[in-house]
Amino acid sequence: MHLQLAGRLTGRVTKWLVVLAWVAAFAVCGSLSAKLVDVQDNEASSWLPGDAESTRVSEELAGTVDPNDIPTLVVYQRDGGLSEDDLAAIEEQAQEMASVEGVTGEVVDPRTAAAAGLGGLSEDGEVAVTTVVLNFGADGWNAIPDAAEDLREIATLDGATVHLAGYGGQAADSAEAFEGIDTNLILITFAVVIVILLLTYRSPVLWVLPILSAAVAYTVSGGVVYLLAKHAGLTVNGQSQAILGILVIGAGTDYALLLVARYREELRRHEDRHAAMAFALHRAAPAIFASAATVVVGMLCLVFADLNSTAGLGPVLAIGVGITFLVMVTLLPALLVIAGRWVFWPKRPHFGSREPNTTGWWARVGRAIEPRPRRVWVVTAGVLAVACLGLLRLDASGLSTEDTYTQEFGSIKGQKVLVEHGLVDSSNTAQVVTDTAAADAVVSAMQGVEGLGEPGEVRPVSETRSYVEATIDHDISSSPAFDVVEATRAAVHDIDGADALVGGGSAFYLDTKVASNRDNKVIIPIVLLVVFLILVGLLRALVAPLLLMATVVLSFGAALGISTLLFEFVFGFAGADPGFPLFAFVFLVALGIDYNIFLMTRVREESALHGTRRGSLIALSSTGGVITSAGLVLAATFLVLGTIPFVFLAELGVAVALGVLLDTMVVRSVLVTALNLDLGDRIWWPGRLHHGPPEERPVPTEQEPARV
Repeated sequence: MHLQLAGRLTGRVTKWLVVLAWVAAFAVCGSLSAKLVDVQDNEASSWLPGDAESTRVSEELAGTVDPNDIPTLVVYQRDGGLSEDDLAAIEEQAQEMASVEGVTGEVVDPRTAAAAGLGGLSEDGEVAVTTVVLNFGADGWNAIPDAAEDLREIATLDGATVHLAGYGGQAADSAEAFEGIDTNLILITFAVVIVILLLTYRSPVLWVLPILSAAVAYTVSGGVVYLLAKHAGLTVNGQSQAILGILVIGAGTDYALLLVARYREELRRHEDRHAAMAFALHRAAPAIFASAATVVVGMLCLVFADLNSTAGLGPVLAIGVGITFLVMVTLLPALLVIAGRWVFWPKRPHFGSREPNTTGWWARVGRAIEPRPRRVWVVTAGVLAVACLGLLRLDASGLSTEDTYTQEFGSIKGQKVLVEHGLVDSSNTAQVVTDTAAADAVVSAMQGVEGLGEPGEVRPVSETRSYVEATIDHDISSSPAFDVVEATRAAVHDIDGADALVGGGSAFYLDTKVASNRDNKVIIPIVLLVVFLILVGLLRALVAPLLLMATVVLSFGAALGISTLLFEFVFGFAGADPGFPLFAFVFLVALGIDYNIFLMTRVREESALHGTRRGSLIALSSTGGVITSAGLVLAATFLVLGTIPFVFLAELGVAVALGVLLDTMVVRSVLVTALNLDLGDRIWWPGRLHHGPPEERPVPTEQEPARV
């Protein structure tokens, strides 16, 4: 940021104008941000691209089978068997359920289902199933919790257990898992950040200003995202809203830590706090901008995803980080200047006082690396490479319904009861659309597929097309169900002239897995390329960006390798979502490179004065404390995702937190510093610093301040 512009932003008058502008934005966006949950699109069917086979089936059946129908199973169980009185009471309850808002079509009680051969009663007589279909239009996700609660209130049987299962039960449990995400998660995140800031600043006052700024950034981001979702078709779901809050607060606090640290340095060099802030912004804003730009561009790379849910996440997070950057380089500086030096109490940075970073922990780390930098970076890289071997155990083929959550919800218990008592979850079907002339051949082909139930009645879709359904005898999102879908597709695709397509719940999850695997292969190289180009532009060199990219990729591999072992042997997770590797990669590369940017921009600044080796030690001692604090903040905020009982978010939070800690504690402080000391000015090739500064000066001692 140009020095004159930085000075204008925090001038004696403009600082008040900046604060008023953000107060106005906060007031306008406050009510809009609160309504963000109302525009979420959590319908699973809207996540897939239009050319996916399951999507094409849904489109063909749109006029015949309502895609908003939510099959729901009410599962009754009594050890020792259900009596005649029990079954009579269940039938009465089925009639009462028909009046629940959202229930559509006929409610099928257990004996009616059994008479039709639909398995409403178990052979041992201990389990009975009532089938209910809910339909709330496109608002199904938001409306189903209330309907589920109404069904649970009706379905009571003394001495028996009752579970809500099937697709409706799973949807209700998912809604419960994300309940309060717009408030509880944010409150927990703010609490964690406040504690870390109190420990970092050791001031009872200073933490307030970064937290206020982060709150403004989160609120304004939420308001802007709401407007775009409401009027511009931006896709927002519960998952993207959760990550938005975490990312805005975590990244915003990181930017605040960097700026405040540089401002405190400049207060020791300038008597006027306005001049000190102008210099602090002038020197820190480019690094903050590069960091924010890396995250924004990295997130926008997600728009190339086939999965609509992933593609929609990119713009949401890019908007959040972009607004956070603006807040942290305008509002926070204005608040700091208005508050004055007293906000640092009890350790005020007085004009002319000594900068303590030159004799701190990270200065000692740098001096320890300096004698043998090559040995240090070779050993460090080797250890990280060994940690990458844990990736060999990563199973990202997908999770069954039972393994999707970190706690056992009612729908999972109900599913287990059905399996244990030989009943099939009739809500999971394969939907096959075919040319009417080939319908009989398609039905015959389906009958030969293992794991697929008897095909039902062939029904017309149009003048030339028909469809038929058959129950899949496995959990909707399990690998065996995927095998059944693939076998069904292979069987019906082989029929000449049928133009048969296979859709349904399991087909949707299978197509999601396929799309996720494709996104991994396409987006990861794009992210690497754009981040590399940003580093080249920032550092004006080729060698340094290549080294930084290599260290971040190595850090990513190590973090994911260690995380995989934790998931399997500590947390007991059954595997990972197909989209997990991509999300972990994008966040770890985009966020992990931040700390290298913070360090290397300072290295470059100091190298122009002192040479690369001395500049690297100065930069490490000056930025070590703030970067470590920033890493702790970001790691802690992502760990908060573990409070949501959803395995995907828990795994993402752990992997990102571990990766960030590796970046700050090992990669940036040890590996990158050792490489800088070993290669010296060669890291700036082919830039002008490749030839070094006009003269080399000795490394600063503990008695000699790094800069004056």
